[in-house]
Amino acid sequence: MSMMVQLDEPDEAIVARVLSGDRSAYETLVRRHRRAAHAVALAVTGQREDAEDVCQDAFVQGFVKLASCRSPDRFGVWLLQIVRNGARNHRRHMGRRPTVRLESVPPPASPESPSADVDRHELRATLLRALAQLSAIQREVVLLSGLEDWAHARIAALLGISEVMSRRHLSDARRKLQSILAPYAASGDSR
Repeated sequence: MSMMVQLDEPDEAIVARVLSGDRSAYETLVRRHRRAAHAVALAVTGQREDAEDVCQDAFVQGFVKLASCRSPDRFGVWLLQIVRNGARNHRRHMGRRPTVRLESVPPPASPESPSADVDRHELRATLLRALAQLSAIQREVVLLSGLEDWAHARIAALLGISEVMSRRHLSDARRKLQSILAPYAASGDSR
């Protein structure tokens, strides 16, 4: 039996619906937390394809283990912890076999502007290399704050740190990224 889920309905209510048999309500939770989950997985794995695999596995695990979520009002934090653990396990597993780095894969050609595709690919590779030089926690804070626009209170809750430390990690990461990317900005070169 599927009920209509309101867009502004809190996670806790949606979790209750899923647990009472409305399996389709879980799709709302997935849509709501997909970008943040991807940002966390990307921060840990460093590769988009790996992050997508980790997220898919985490969403399945989240559904299977939903009854074990002790605080449904904090479903997002609970799910992102599953993502972080899955990403760490994935990274450990991938460390045992050779991988192809995302920046080494050529971009797909676009009939509209192949040179723009190359420029975007080079910029993405430069940004990924810069992010790779941050600590894992700094990458998570940068991606959640910058891409997902999460408040420091929410980031702190996910990472198990204080809001002050979340701000500190973001500040330190921004300084480091500015230093790493300064030569590219000064030259206008994205390589």
